[in-house]
Formats: sequence, C-alpha cells, structure tokens
Amino acid sequence: MSQQSIPLSSERANTRDERGSNPGPPPVPAFAGGALIGMLGGLIGLGGAEFRLPLLIGPFRFRALEAVILNKAMSLVVVASALPFRAATVPFSAIATNWPIILNLLAGSLVGAWFGAGWATRLSSRTLYRVLAVLLVLIAVALLFGHGSTAASALLSGPWLIVAGVIAGFAIGVVASLMGVAGGELLIPTLVLLFGADIKLAGSLSLAVSLPTMIVGFTRYSRDNAFATVAQNKVFVAVMAVGSIVGAFIGGHLLGLVPEQVLLPILALILVVSSVKVWRHG
Repeated sequence: MSQQSIPLSSERANTRDERGSNPGPPPVPAFAGGALIGMLGGLIGLGGAEFRLPLLIGPFRFRALEAVILNKAMSLVVVASALPFRAATVPFSAIATNWPIILNLLAGSLVGAWFGAGWATRLSSRTLYRVLAVLLVLIAVALLFGHGSTAASALLSGPWLIVAGVIAGFAIGVVASLMGVAGGELLIPTLVLLFGADIKLAGSLSLAVSLPTMIVGFTRYSRDNAFATVAQNKVFVAVMAVGSIVGAFIGGHLLGLVPEQVLLPILALILVVSSVKVWRHG
C-alpha cells in the first residue's frame, strides 16, 4: 500500500508543476523578477515581455502555454499603463492624427493575434517550446538590426503601403500572440521603416496597435482550458506586473546611460542563450 502511494504523490506533483497550477512563487521573487525584466526593457524603450517569457519557463517553472498566457496578461497591464505615461512625450492628439497607420496595421494584427493564439493552443508542448525558442532568436535579430532604425519617408505609397501594412501587421500579431508579448520590438521598426514615422511617435503608435491586438489574443486564449492559469496565479501575475511597471519606469529614466552599442548585443545574447534553454526544455 505504501509502495503505491509514493509514486502516486510524485506523479501528482509532476502533473501540478507541468500544468502551472501551483500557487506560484512567493511575492518577493515575482516582484524582483518583474522589476529586473522591466528595467532591461525600459533601457531600450520596450516593456521587456520578451525577456520575461524565458524567466517564466525557466526559474518559475511554468509550462510553455501557461507561460505565454501569463506573459500576455502581464503585457496587457504594462502596455495599458505605458500609454498614459507617454502622453507627456507624445500627446494623444498626435496619435489620433495618425489613425490611418494604426488602422492599417490593426487590419492585419487583429487577425494575426487570433490565429496565433489558436495555433499556440493546438501545438504540442514540445513543438511550442521549439517555436518559442526560434522566435526568441528572431527578436534578438530584430533588437540588433531594427532598434534605432530611421527613415526619412514611407517606404511605399498608396495601395502597396496598405497591403504591406496588413501583411506586416498579421505577422506581428501572430508572433505577439505566440509569445505573449506586446510586439513593440517588431512594431517600432515597421512603423519607422515602412511608414516613415518618427522614432518617438512610433513608440506611442506601437502601443496603440499593441493594446487591441493583445486583447484579441487574450480573448482567444480565454477559450482554452489553460487560461485557468491566470486565475490560479492571479497574485503572482499582479505582483510581477507591478514589478515590471516599476522596473520599466526606472529603466526609462536610465535610458541612454548605457551606450546602445554595448547594451543591445548583451540583451540579444541573453535572448539567444534563453532560446537554447527553452529549446532544451522541450
């Protein structure tokens, strides 16, 4: 009798850990992890969700799909908080003036977010780990070569610009949903290079596109059983999200303190190393 009970409890423990249904880490590590990730993102003007995902999968031991959903929940909070904070730099009137650009990208990103979340829920856990690992490398490349991009004018015009915007939006929506990120690391270079937006304006426009895109992805995830992980880990999500906001605020004030020529390769390397670990996780 006792010999049977030991493997049974061990099996239950493993299942609980795999499903991410444990009560979550204590508040202090959650806040500290969120603050560190937020600060890393804030140093380059991003929310840091791409760095938070490997942290959720690795040290905090959430399964791939649960990590993506939790990352999406925290990204929603961070982006919703960031838009009003940026109003001092870029007023809402400037964002509203560029509504055609926002709608152009949303036409693709909303559809992409829905499909991306749907694909994530249908993939096997092993495959999702592999997909996330590849996407982390993609984000690392985008950081190295897309960050700080400048353009004097839009790359295309007329119908071609609209078509390119929808296609780019769709791809970004898919990636953002699959990773549970806002997508700023891809949206900002797209806004600058494709639409010729000023870098500061592009940062705010990316948030305006990200928020509805994430809501659509989040809504699609809510139809899956794995979405229960948000309720099961609500304290963890809230504490880490607050930590991320505080960290992003600090990182934003330290912006420019570390030269981008030094910082970006280090951050890209962190993502590449994280991608290897995520790949092996599967």
